[in-house]
Amino acid sequence: NENKVYCPNVNFMVSIDGGRTFKDIDTPHGDHHDLWIDPEDGNRMVVADDGGAQVSFDAGNNWSTYLNQPTAQVYRLSTDNAFPYRILAGQQDNSAFRIKSRTYGAAITATDMETAAGSESGYVVADPLNPEITYGGNYMGMLQRLDHKTGESRLINVWPVDNMGAGAEAAKYRFQWNYPIFFSPHNPKKLYAAGNHLFVTEDEGNSWKMISPDLTTNDKAKQASSGGPITQDNTSVEYYCTIFTTTESSLEKDLLWSGSDDGLIHVSKDGGANWENVTPKDCPQWMMWNCVETDPVKKGTAYFAGTRYKLDDFAPYIYKTEDYGKTWKKIVTGIPSLHFTRAIRADRKKPGILYAGTEYGMYISYNDGDTWKSFQLNLPEVPITDLAIKNNDLIVGTQGRSIYILDDLTVVQQQNETIANKNLHVFDVEPSYRMQGGRGRFGRGGSVSNAGANPPNGTVINYYLKEAGDSAKLSIEVLDKSRKTIKTFSTTSKENKIEIKKGMNQFVWDMNYPVAEKVDGLILWNGFVGGPKAAPGQYFAKFKSGKDSAEVSFTVLADPNYKISDADHVEQFDFLIKVRDKFSEMMKAIKNIREVRQQMNEFNTRMGKGIPKEIKAQIDTINKQMTAVEELLHQTKAKSGQDVLNFPIQLDDKLSSLYRAAGAGQSAPSAQAKAAYAELSVLIDIQLSKLKKIMSDDVSRLNQMIHEKALPVIGVKSESK
Repeated sequence: NENKVYCPNVNFMVSIDGGRTFKDIDTPHGDHHDLWIDPEDGNRMVVADDGGAQVSFDAGNNWSTYLNQPTAQVYRLSTDNAFPYRILAGQQDNSAFRIKSRTYGAAITATDMETAAGSESGYVVADPLNPEITYGGNYMGMLQRLDHKTGESRLINVWPVDNMGAGAEAAKYRFQWNYPIFFSPHNPKKLYAAGNHLFVTEDEGNSWKMISPDLTTNDKAKQASSGGPITQDNTSVEYYCTIFTTTESSLEKDLLWSGSDDGLIHVSKDGGANWENVTPKDCPQWMMWNCVETDPVKKGTAYFAGTRYKLDDFAPYIYKTEDYGKTWKKIVTGIPSLHFTRAIRADRKKPGILYAGTEYGMYISYNDGDTWKSFQLNLPEVPITDLAIKNNDLIVGTQGRSIYILDDLTVVQQQNETIANKNLHVFDVEPSYRMQGGRGRFGRGGSVSNAGANPPNGTVINYYLKEAGDSAKLSIEVLDKSRKTIKTFSTTSKENKIEIKKGMNQFVWDMNYPVAEKVDGLILWNGFVGGPKAAPGQYFAKFKSGKDSAEVSFTVLADPNYKISDADHVEQFDFLIKVRDKFSEMMKAIKNIREVRQQMNEFNTRMGKGIPKEIKAQIDTINKQMTAVEELLHQTKAKSGQDVLNFPIQLDDKLSSLYRAAGAGQSAPSAQAKAAYAELSVLIDIQLSKLKKIMSDDVSRLNQMIHEKALPVIGVKSESK
């Protein structure tokens, strides 16, 4: 239908008379940029907007949601000091937000994300001393302080006058749509904000101090109203001659760097009192300096990533200085000519490792930028807008595919050429937190849709195998600080089986000790007793593959959200182990009862009517005695999960409930828990003693009677060592 015309704009419009008249079509989001119409079916279409993409099968009368896809367009990233840490960012048209990097549940869902200070375009940062206070930028220099605990919000703009609709020339200070905000790494009270000058506050924005001159070209010709000839467009995204990236060195207090969107780099060594223009002499004019990174270990060293794609120059630009900007070196060898660069970060632990984000993905350098190679892994080919490093994780912000985290950079940091020549290599292990997580919150079984993945819940150990054929074997023995074996995993094990492959492998120990003994088919309202989580402390892992072996030590850390001492952790662990072992005693007793009963029943069947009366009487007596013990240890009438509503639970289930109660949180066992164990263990031991006497006296007497008749004896099978 050549007369039906769709017009994507702020609103989504349609004309059915060849464009003479238009009407709006309701869509889930605004600011429409693209439209695809199925050439075979005009009712089937996809619209792309600032919120994402939506599908219609009825020519726009109904649309799918955009909340089912990770398509956020992220501007800048930061992290807070909460545990687990949260990622803060502004996303195009869907506001500023903060989201947990991991959760105590099965996945990272929408419930773990909330609005943060600021708006779509700005930097968002958290107070280093109080992560519940966030600061976020917005266009026209707006700066919001938000208290997430109380909900209090206030604007703390450097200059609280709005110039919406006017060019940059009308503003007292030029704050770009995406102007920098950051806290000093040396003074957690010092918050910086950058327009065309750099400003600082130490009283949460109640007062601001200018600490720089204009650090841009201040080219008046580039500050006029934007747009035309039909309409103007001035929201500050068009503002030019502004500071676009700035930071304070994490290594050197008061060493400040600034990069402008019109090509200038400045440095101050005295907290802003004096500034020097140190722009690289061979740098093309009008560079938009998008990201600055100071080296965490080398004084005077900084890296700047810039772009000129707005000038039809798509080349990558990364510059490095090692002498406070006196000299510069361009470091882009290995990055393709059209992969322009937006972000640069230096590894916090391994000097010389750099990470770069480009228009088409990630790159890594192991030699301080001399050469680069692709570091894409499973990332989609998407523009990288910002990078952050927190707790040895690499966080990647993208323009259109939301946020990715590369958990634990240990393997990257420990790479070297000798590893590939080893048959077995185990990498050093990053300390891991003892978290109760990864299960429970989303019901029984099933999957969590529309969710982000949590990192593995446990201690992650990476290792390399040169070969891993069908005959290859590997065992991993986990030991405590006294070098006592906790668990052994292997390629041949049934219960603790591991799978291996040639090259890189990963083993995750969930920190759990072995579970209690079980009896198949038992119905327990409170379930079988598991194995407690390891207490905080040092542990070891021994790897063995053929003639090759390796060992690493690692640390389990306490969850900082729980205010519990190491001594209390140990007390809880010891108590749960004691309960587990007592439960195992009961399970073994029930197994023994059932084994002896089965043998006696088989003996009865074999003998039939020929069984001597005195032996039959002894069997009946033993059966009656064992049944009395078993029925106090376990509710034998329970055949399904709901039967316990009719038949009261017995000692095994009661002890299981105590295990659940004492292990439900992270705290030392309560006085009541200790008293309950003392009471239950007495009752259990009475029955175990009765059973022991039955086995030693009555079953032995039965076997003597059978022996006298020259018949096969009855007894408990000895346990294999």
